[in-house]
Amino acid sequence: MDFASLGLAPRLLQGLSDAGLKDPSPIQAAAIPPALQGRDLMGLAETGSGKTLAFGLPLLHKLLSRGQRPAPKTVRALILAPTRELARQIHDALLPFTRLSHLPIGLVTGGVGFTPQIERLARGLAVLVATPGRLIDLMDRGSVDLSRTEALVLDEADQMLDMGFIHALRRIAPALPRDRQTLLFSATMPALMAELAGSYLRDPVRVEVNPPGKAVGRIDQKLHFTATAAKPDVLIELLSDRRGERALVFGRTKHGADRLMKRLEGAGLSAAAIHGNKSQGQRDRAVGAFKAGEIDVLVATDVAARGLDIPGVALVVNYEMPNVPETYVHRIGRTARAGAEGEAVALVAPDEMGYLKDVEKAMGSRIPVASGAPWTPVAPAPRGGARPQGRPQAQPRRHAAQPPKRGGKPAHRGQGR
Repeated sequence: MDFASLGLAPRLLQGLSDAGLKDPSPIQAAAIPPALQGRDLMGLAETGSGKTLAFGLPLLHKLLSRGQRPAPKTVRALILAPTRELARQIHDALLPFTRLSHLPIGLVTGGVGFTPQIERLARGLAVLVATPGRLIDLMDRGSVDLSRTEALVLDEADQMLDMGFIHALRRIAPALPRDRQTLLFSATMPALMAELAGSYLRDPVRVEVNPPGKAVGRIDQKLHFTATAAKPDVLIELLSDRRGERALVFGRTKHGADRLMKRLEGAGLSAAAIHGNKSQGQRDRAVGAFKAGEIDVLVATDVAARGLDIPGVALVVNYEMPNVPETYVHRIGRTARAGAEGEAVALVAPDEMGYLKDVEKAMGSRIPVASGAPWTPVAPAPRGGARPQGRPQAQPRRHAAQPPKRGGKPAHRGQGR
């Protein structure tokens, strides 16, 4: 099967040819036909599988048949994404096709001024890509009219649930026509997804090209059990062995990301950090430098877990385990993009064993251990003493604060959290 056999408009086929794309990915082949028929759809596929074109191409095909410009302030197709980075990625992926088709497309996210976005909306848009918060701000200002919107796409809908965007969706949905097409795409299937689908989709077609919550098969996953205080040294050793390769490092907190970046720079590694406290300009510059190979390491909070599509990311490091198990799959999905191979490493401290067990349960598989021994709970110290947080299973006499030896080298010493 190739794209031509799917019945897409000639101008879209030309755009695909210009991009060197001939054959659809599995999610594209499964989703495009029912979407072209106007069916509501739930698409489940791993990150990096081509979901953007799976919903973007049928939307643009239908809009091309309209033959007239949208009215001022109106939007014919609305695509919602949970993060600025993902919204920009979607916009940039669709932009070449909209230029060929003379369909106006716009992007509205936080972190930048309102005026350019309001001026763009004033002329009317065929496609609007937006984050929910900024869209609501523009709705409150009377700058956008969704009453004529024909299609709604919720991309990475599971992350919208994780980030509490369900309340924003409840604000946006009443402004849309009831008679619309709705497409929902996700890489995982948490329990609340069924409720979301039931609220926004009508008799949807479900297309699934991999079991929800499974990691990409081309990713070589590894675990390193180490004390919290030893993590920076373990990470520096890992990254130093792979200088010149792109590595994406995930932590849980904004301040922790900045501290870690400075620690890496102090060790002679080229690094930058992105998180919610950074301005949009700072985030764009850091990502641009990472893409261009000007820096080797990008330290990020989960603001970037789904919004980055950077070819050639060889290594993803879970410096801190995520407290939502599905997030692990999205983090490591930043490598092995578009058929490539990649590696994902997790550094697990004693107090993160619960998170690790949740991740392995969600994926339905165990992650191979590269170094150290798994931590197990120990009894609390008597009469108000400090409670040890764990000790390696294979070495019951070792104190939890001292990690097991790695690769025959002396273990780093330090206190656990």
